[in-house]
Amino acid sequence: MSVMQGLRAYHAILGLLVVAAFLTGELGTIHAVLGYAIAVIIGGRLIAALSGLRQLGLSRFYPQFDGLTLGNAFAHPAISKALLAGIAACLILATATGIAMDRGRTLGMATNVVISEAQARDEGRERRRDPEARGGEQEHGIVGELHEGLSNFLMIIVGLHVAYLFLFRRPLARFMLFIATPKPRQVQPGRAP
Repeated sequence: MSVMQGLRAYHAILGLLVVAAFLTGELGTIHAVLGYAIAVIIGGRLIAALSGLRQLGLSRFYPQFDGLTLGNAFAHPAISKALLAGIAACLILATATGIAMDRGRTLGMATNVVISEAQARDEGRERRRDPEARGGEQEHGIVGELHEGLSNFLMIIVGLHVAYLFLFRRPLARFMLFIATPKPRQVQPGRAP
């Protein structure tokens, strides 16, 4: 398998996992397992970046605005790289906040905290009085809000990324989505196309 074929497979797996995680946001354990799978894929990609291959290097995510003019603004590589950098940042932060909220519970790595019987009774009374705490919405506070906001923003940037590729980099979009490139029509001698 060539480097570009491997990169395409990585892209497809990561894309499917991210969409599945986004769509299962309210499904608890399934969502958390998908989040951990995304973390493994991201870790693998970071390890691959250390290989020294230019196609896998992290420089692909650094936009360089040299030569960017109004005339080439949409086709300049800086636009694509800026979108990639935004996707990478949102994805890494959303994954990190998700793992921070889960604290290893889904993987069975959560630490058991010993609390006194009186403290347990107090917490039970507090939860009965606060209806939002029972639903779990308040459980994660600002980290939960950040996780949700980053996830929503990620989907917006991904949409812009896909639209940009289809509008200005169609051959690359077709390759990354496993769509066969149309073969050029053969012009027969003596016939006009």
